[in-house]
Amino acid sequence: MVLAQAGAEVRATLRNGEQLLLTLIIPILLLVGFSKAPFLDVGGPRVDFVAPGVLALAVLSTAFTGQAIATGFERRYGVLKRLGATPLSRTGLMLAKTAAVIVVEVLQIVVLVLVALALGWSPHGNPLTVALLVVLGTAAFSGLGLLMAGTLRAEATLAGANLVYLLLLALGGVVLPVSAFPESIRPLLEILPITALTDGVRSVLTGVGGFPMGAALVLLSWAVLALAAAARWFRWE
Repeated sequence: MVLAQAGAEVRATLRNGEQLLLTLIIPILLLVGFSKAPFLDVGGPRVDFVAPGVLALAVLSTAFTGQAIATGFERRYGVLKRLGATPLSRTGLMLAKTAAVIVVEVLQIVVLVLVALALGWSPHGNPLTVALLVVLGTAAFSGLGLLMAGTLRAEATLAGANLVYLLLLALGGVVLPVSAFPESIRPLLEILPITALTDGVRSVLTGVGGFPMGAALVLLSWAVLALAAAARWFRWE
């Protein structure tokens, strides 16, 4: 039942034009555009800087924005309530949603990596470390997305999730380094989950350091707090 529901979630995501734009088309456009943009000076190949940030953005778009909007409207229209009355338990439903998010993320990462390689990207580092950071980031963003979807009205979730997406895209070090922002706000930006995921993945794939313990701890903290809050305050109806 969990696999069947996960398959349905994946198909619904891939058939939704707005979701597909958010989860795949926008990251590809950002990857190509900023890798070729002459005004972006990062002290090395631009694609080496941009590609890890776009991979982190893909996790944000699927685990947070897409999931928050879809779950918010499912809650509004009573879909969650009806699913809760089926043999599929609520735990099974959440497992199915999590599995669907992971499947979509894998598809995103495969496509984005192929595009980045075609642009001349030369990644380094341990892919298992990247996978761990992606899992932590997925947990953190999923918790935040479910918290928003389970506490706000669907329209408010739609507006809020898109606003947060744009703010994190602009401020989270995805396409612009955090060092480009005023020093007064850098400490705040550095504890954002998108910044931790972006910097952690970037440090691994550029081979500039060892295991990004700081980034992993930030993501773990966000994941624990967000999932606990979602479990406490999520309303199914």
